[in-house]
Amino acid sequence: MPRPENPATGNENQNRVTASGATASPWLGILARSAASGGAIALLLAVAAALVTSPAAALSVGFGAVVVIAFFGISLLIGHYTGKTNPSGALGLFAVTYAIKVVGFAAVLFFLGTPGWLDRTWFFSGALATVIAWQVAEVFAFSRVRTPLYDDADAAAVADGLSSGTSSTAPSLAPAETPAEGRRDG
Repeated sequence: MPRPENPATGNENQNRVTASGATASPWLGILARSAASGGAIALLLAVAAALVTSPAAALSVGFGAVVVIAFFGISLLIGHYTGKTNPSGALGLFAVTYAIKVVGFAAVLFFLGTPGWLDRTWFFSGALATVIAWQVAEVFAFSRVRTPLYDDADAAAVADGLSSGTSSTAPSLAPAETPAEGRRDG
């Protein structure tokens, strides 16, 4: 509203921030943030493991981090590819994929066995630290995703049609029937 200290000049809307829409496809961004977070923690822990114990301990931390990042990254990649074509089916696909990943990763790790160089304590520490960093980054990234709850595009089209009077989707403001003049019921 114009005031004497801020007179109306016609360019009031230049400084306004426009409303943003939904996040187009958040999955790859969430994957990048989560992987960077988990990788950074794993790198710090690997350096500590190499300095305190041995290079094999650093490799163990790295192996644990790679397993965790691959495990969680597959889900976000599936979300990226299915979210475009079937967003409502993505949750069911996540559940099925999770079961397949648990069995698949367990089978691979079981059949590979424990390498001789693997330090179990550092492997567990690296995997655990990566999981915690990944989950924190993922929750934070998901909290920043814009997901519209209502279809504002249809409401905007109806409002635009009402103001211009040309839209066929605009509801009629006239009553459906008008009673005949002088007609009495009953």
